[in-house]
Amino acid sequence: MSSGTIFDIKELTVHDGPGVRITVFFKGCPLQCLWCHNPEGLSPLPQRMKTNGGQVRVSGQVIEASELVAKIKKNEEMLRYLNGGVTISGGEPLMQPDFLLDTLSELAPMHRTLQTSGYGDENVFRKAIECSELVHFDIKLTSPELHKKYTGVDNAIIFRNLEQLKSLGRPFVARLVMIDGVNTDEAHATNVAELLSPVSDRVSLELLPYNPLAPAKYPLLDMIYGYEHIQDLQPYPVHIYEQAGLLYKVM
Repeated sequence: MSSGTIFDIKELTVHDGPGVRITVFFKGCPLQCLWCHNPEGLSPLPQRMKTNGGQVRVSGQVIEASELVAKIKKNEEMLRYLNGGVTISGGEPLMQPDFLLDTLSELAPMHRTLQTSGYGDENVFRKAIECSELVHFDIKLTSPELHKKYTGVDNAIIFRNLEQLKSLGRPFVARLVMIDGVNTDEAHATNVAELLSPVSDRVSLELLPYNPLAPAKYPLLDMIYGYEHIQDLQPYPVHIYEQAGLLYKVM
């Protein structure tokens, strides 16, 4: 089996899918979102990270898919009792396609949730969602120009993969990180509603507020935080989702 790089395994998580879960964070992401709250997930390689006490540790572990699966399956009975399962997050899991597909396939019959930006090979994406019971699909920005400005990449492949997901007839979750001054305006909400209203019977929205603690991690990795937080005085336009018949919750 293949090997890959992860930067964390969190046990007993409750916001990454149904029930109580184990969440595995894959390292590496093709997006460089200025507000990213997991900067240790951006590089695909293990890296030195300072602790708050001034010590240095390595963030990132290379692991065989079979070893990762064995670690998770030790808790399979407990997770089933708690109506949960395992969530693969990142970074961006699609950046490690062989490792992702091997891990997902070997985790069956556990409940598997894939958290993804959708930025990855379309065939890999299809195989990954076929190996998952649920998909959490992040939508950053609908404008190609603004998406490239704030994440470093165009969003064409993301929306091709979103169309794939919509075409399968399965329930999924769209996750929207609300970034003041970037995507909290009515135009963005209207575009999202237009994208998702055709599948309103099987999509739910999770609105994730900006994480004000994100900047604190960057100096620990000798990285510079690129987003200057702008306080948006306008309420987030959830009425647009309500008018489109979309279910949502603020996380």
